[in-house]
Amino acid sequence: MLGSLHDAEDLLQETLLRAWRAFDSYDERRASLPTWLYRIATNACLTALEGRAHRPLPSGLAGPSDDPEQPLHPALEVPWLQPFPTPALGGDPAETLSVRGDLRLAFVAAMQYLPARQRAVLLLHEVLEYPAAEVAEMLDTGTAAVNSALQRARVRLAEARAGDPGSAELTDPERRALVERYIAAFESADVGAITRLLTEDAALEMPPVPVWYSGRSAYARFMEHLFRMRGRDWRMIPVAANGQPAAVAYLRGEDGAYHVHTLQVFDVRDGRISRNTVFMSPPLFAAFGLAAALAP
Repeated sequence: MLGSLHDAEDLLQETLLRAWRAFDSYDERRASLPTWLYRIATNACLTALEGRAHRPLPSGLAGPSDDPEQPLHPALEVPWLQPFPTPALGGDPAETLSVRGDLRLAFVAAMQYLPARQRAVLLLHEVLEYPAAEVAEMLDTGTAAVNSALQRARVRLAEARAGDPGSAELTDPERRALVERYIAAFESADVGAITRLLTEDAALEMPPVPVWYSGRSAYARFMEHLFRMRGRDWRMIPVAANGQPAAVAYLRGEDGAYHVHTLQVFDVRDGRISRNTVFMSPPLFAAFGLAAALAP
């Protein structure tokens, strides 16, 4: 709903507070406890989203750059979309949603372009699979209104995801092997090896920098520029975000230690990397529990 790990944590606390204060009025004959809690959480999110701008990725704001040396000035005034650590999902239903791809960055990014109420209806009905009548009850509206909002939301979501071809399923060993090959190529600063792991239309974006690149050739030119600019001494550690493979990159500093640089989240298609969303945010590094530095 929110597109922000930190906002979601705040609204989780708000949801629990509202539930605690209202627990005496809970009637299990009218709704199951999960349904009751989803209603509270959804309405807390709707309240929080009033007057807020959507959270985009760079590819949702402008076209790709063709200049690999374009200055990377962060746009800190933009409320950027944030990833979340996969281990924080726990069990059902979030784990199921992750496997289905309903929590992928591309899906969450597309959701951000829906009005808040359409977003809520689509999530409750299509993702969490509540019947339209129950969604209507949660949102204090009619079933016809829910079905109308669903129809509009599906159309807008399809338009927002027009450039997202989806993510093909890989087995865990295949996914790990692909990320391990990417890590080996990155740590070796081997642009040729990196390029061979990409789809032809691979995209690279780097919030909070609004610049992004599209296509294997543009990706490769930027990587060549990166290694010239930042050096070739890197370490990477595999992690997971939004149910997707990811890695954290550390760059060696003058003190000899490797300092956290970026969190990279990979979309995979046809056994290759089709998108790398690179996050440069110290608060996110802390939320993922990443070490600030690695010993030499």
